[in-house]
Amino acid sequence: MSFSYRVWNPAVLSTALGCGLLFASCSAPAAPAAAPPVISPDSTVRVAAGAQYLRGPVHRFFWGKHYRRIWATPVEAPVFNLRTAVPGGLTPVREGGSFQTKNLRLLDRNGTEYVLRSVDKDATKALPEGLRDGPIGRLMKDQTSVINPYGAYIVAPLAAAAGVYHTNPRLVYVADDPALGEFRKSFANALYLFEERPEGDQRGVSSFGRSAKVESSRKVFTNLAYNPRHRIDARWYLRARLFDMWLGDWSRREDQWRWASFPAAGGATVYRAIPRDRDHAFFKFDDGFFTHIIGWVKSNYQSFHQKIRLSDVEGLNRAARPMDKSLLVYLTAQDFEQVADSMQRSLSDPVIADALALWPKEVYAQAGGEFTENLRGRRDQLKAVAARFYELLAREVEIPGTDQPERFVLEPAGAGQLRVSQYSLHAGRPDSLVGQRTFSYQQTRSIKIFGLGGNDVFELRGLPDHRFAIGIYDGAGQDKVVLQNAAADKPANVMVYDSGDGNLITVAKPVKVEPYVPAATEFDAAGWLLRHRLF
Repeated sequence: MSFSYRVWNPAVLSTALGCGLLFASCSAPAAPAAAPPVISPDSTVRVAAGAQYLRGPVHRFFWGKHYRRIWATPVEAPVFNLRTAVPGGLTPVREGGSFQTKNLRLLDRNGTEYVLRSVDKDATKALPEGLRDGPIGRLMKDQTSVINPYGAYIVAPLAAAAGVYHTNPRLVYVADDPALGEFRKSFANALYLFEERPEGDQRGVSSFGRSAKVESSRKVFTNLAYNPRHRIDARWYLRARLFDMWLGDWSRREDQWRWASFPAAGGATVYRAIPRDRDHAFFKFDDGFFTHIIGWVKSNYQSFHQKIRLSDVEGLNRAARPMDKSLLVYLTAQDFEQVADSMQRSLSDPVIADALALWPKEVYAQAGGEFTENLRGRRDQLKAVAARFYELLAREVEIPGTDQPERFVLEPAGAGQLRVSQYSLHAGRPDSLVGQRTFSYQQTRSIKIFGLGGNDVFELRGLPDHRFAIGIYDGAGQDKVVLQNAAADKPANVMVYDSGDGNLITVAKPVKVEPYVPAATEFDAAGWLLRHRLF
């Protein structure tokens, strides 16, 4: 049996390994969900997020304990009232969400957007209909228990202390409210997280930087690839990524982000990252026989333990790797160390304790001690994790241009060192520096430079150390590749990939020129977006 799916949920993989060995456990129905609670006069309820995830000892042995007890523990939550949640009330406008989380978008009287995000998840929508109600579908749904249902609830104060933008989720219970209108049947009688939706004008929200324009990853990456006047605050993004690792949040693909925009000098725009969707923070997966095996095979399914194994840093960041390679390319090892050190000092023991105290007391009683130890232990590793993260990104470097004219300068900077500078070209005025970094052959194996669109200039001021594998990809436009001050008998490992569209290539013999047909992801800005699953 084969099928495609678009979600992280490891139950599909678990099924392949284990259903044949433990079919009775896979096919056994979960405990039925509890009936809707009676609404109390003080507008609060006591309700469990997912009593159906409680399972017997045999099932837990093979498929994991996960967070089953927390899912089944009743907690107190206020009843959500659309008429009074914000001044002037809220109007439901659109159902959305991923293949796991059910979302309801809401508008206030000023047009500000909010969202209700379901605490319980259902990844079976990614399966063919014929599989959703069978053993595979039931097991896939059961593995929702790897998520801490109240994990996102404590992220906001931790992010605030770390200096990372964040949403501000509140735990609420949506009753069978007529104000839901056409969405009443789908959304009534369940727990949700109610939060601001990071989109559009957010000048009233300090945790989004009071940005007048918050934009999607698709919009931002399009702007970055088409125009060098748009740029990312790379250190800010690095801070957010280290925070992801601290939380054990491995599902950080491009759609998990929004971007606060700010005007800069010369008509430029700077973007700062807003992480969203913390469903996979504090992931607990490897505590079952079969799920532990899956964890060996799929190293990105990393569990939230007291220590981050440095050998696991690559897997922990696999989903975000295309973003990391593009956005962090000009940061140095010192940048990584400084950001990690700053975060480590800001995430003090009292900060951790205050955040965990926000949990419902029943949840804290079960997980407070474990989370305190884990968050402290992982915090103390941040500098080592940042150093490992830098090493992984520094091995194979990719430097993208834009669809505007640019000049890339490569020049030896000492024994085993190579300085790469990227300039934006302007008619009638000096070139402006976009980014610059000095690489060491001891850390970096290869450097690939993609001109993308525009009439670009690639200038080699001498031959790079032959221990660097240098690739120059011309992309679209009529480009120039020039080698200066090079001895013909000096070894080199430089390849110019010439698409044959009118380029002028003036290089000495050690530099090789090879005709090629650019891949879509190498040709221009639109192609570069394919690397980020955004085109």
